Amino acid sequence: MTVNRRRFLSTSALAGSLLATAATSAAAAPSESAGRGRARVTTGADRLAADGWRRLSGRRVGVLSNPTGVLADQVHVVDSLVEAGVRPVAVFGPEHGFRGSAQAGGSEGDYEDPRTGVPVYDVYGVDTDKFTELLRKANVDTMVFDIADVGARFYTYIWSMYHAMVASARVSASFVVLDRPNPIGGQAYGPMLDPAYSSGVGLKPIVQQHGMTVGELAKFFAAELLPQEGVRLDELEVVTMRGWRRRQVFADTGLLWTPPSPNMPTPETALVYPGTGLFEGTVFSEGRGTTRPFEIVGAPEVDWRWREEMTSHRLPGVVFRECYFVPTFGKFTGETCGGLQITVTDPYSFDPIRTAVDLIVTARRLYPDLFGWREDNFIDKLTGSDRFRTMVDAGATTDEVVGSWRAELHEFTRKRQPYLLYR
Repeated sequence: MTVNRRRFLSTSALAGSLLATAATSAAAAPSESAGRGRARVTTGADRLAADGWRRLSGRRVGVLSNPTGVLADQVHVVDSLVEAGVRPVAVFGPEHGFRGSAQAGGSEGDYEDPRTGVPVYDVYGVDTDKFTELLRKANVDTMVFDIADVGARFYTYIWSMYHAMVASARVSASFVVLDRPNPIGGQAYGPMLDPAYSSGVGLKPIVQQHGMTVGELAKFFAAELLPQEGVRLDELEVVTMRGWRRRQVFADTGLLWTPPSPNMPTPETALVYPGTGLFEGTVFSEGRGTTRPFEIVGAPEVDWRWREEMTSHRLPGVVFRECYFVPTFGKFTGETCGGLQITVTDPYSFDPIRTAVDLIVTARRLYPDLFGWREDNFIDKLTGSDRFRTMVDAGATTDEVVGSWRAELHEFTRKRQPYLLYR
C-alpha cells in the first residue's frame, strides 16, 4: 500500500504541476485594464521563508495546507520548513488532501508524507472536537495555516481554518496565518448566511463573496465568532503580504497560479465561481467534467436562446458564448449538453453573483420544463437560506433578488471594516 500511495501521490503531483504550468500563461499575461499595474506581491509564506523560518524555530509546528502553500520558487512550505530544520510535527490535509489528489467531496486519508516523513492527518469534514483531538495527539503548540482561498463562502478551506482556530484555542496553541491574495479582489457581494442553514459549505454568517483574505477572515473569526464558541486564541499572528491592494485580482499580482482544487484550474475559474457555483444546487451542469468547470454551464436540450437573451442584458465585464459539451463525469456524463461559456472581460466591473442570478432567472423563464433545483435543496446551503430559491420560484426578477440582500451586505461590509489589513 505504501508503494502504491507514493506512486499515486507522485503522479498526482506531476499532473498538478503540469496543470499549474498550463494555467500560468493566463495568470502571467499583462493586465488590459488601464492604470492597473502588475507590481509583484510577496506572500506571507515568502516573507517567513526569506528569514529561514526563524520565527517558527523551536516550536512544535502543525501545518494546515494543500498544494497552494508554495513559495515563489514553487517549493512547498512544508518541504521548505523541513529543509530549514523546522520540521513540523504534523500536517493537516483539507478537502482534496494535502497533496491535492482527491476530487470534490474527497480527501487523501491519514498517511506518512513520502517526501518528508511527516505524518499527515485528514481533516476534511472533521468537527472541532476531532480537530482538537488531533492537535493534542501531535502535541502542536503552533498551528500554521497556508492555503489560497478563492473568496466564496461555500469554498470549504476557510471553514477548515475556522475549526483549526477553535481547536488551537482549546489547546492553547498559537495560530499563524501566512496570508495570500484573495484572487478575485476585496469587494463583498451577495447574501448573508442564516445560521439555521449552517453546513460544511457555509458554517458561519458571512456573505457569499466575502472579499477578504484568509488573514483578514482569521482576524474576523477570532474577534467576532470564536467568543461565541466560548474560546479565545492566546495568540493570533497574520504574516501579511507586501504589495497587494484591496481590489487587485490574481492576474495583476505577478504570482503563479496553483490550482487550489481539481475543478479550479485557472484564475478565470475563480472569478466566476462565487456565482456559477450556485449551479451545483440546480439540475443544470456546472461544467464539472469539462475543461472549463464553472465557466461552462448548461443541460441537454438547452439551445441558442439562452445566449441571445443573456447577451441582450448587457451585463458589465462579461460576454457569453453559445456552446455544446459532453461532461466526462458529474451531471449528464456522456450526454450532449447545450449552454453557455462565461468569459470575464473586465474583472473590475464584473459581479459574479448578480450574473449567476440573472443566468438562473433567465434559464427558469426560457426552459421551465428543463430547469429545476436539486431534490435536496442544496441551493439553500449555497445561498445561505431558502430565500433565493423561493423568490426565483415565485417569479422574482434579478433586480428583486439582488435587492433583497442589500441591507445585510451593507451591514457585513461595515462589520468587517476593523479587520481589513490592506487598502
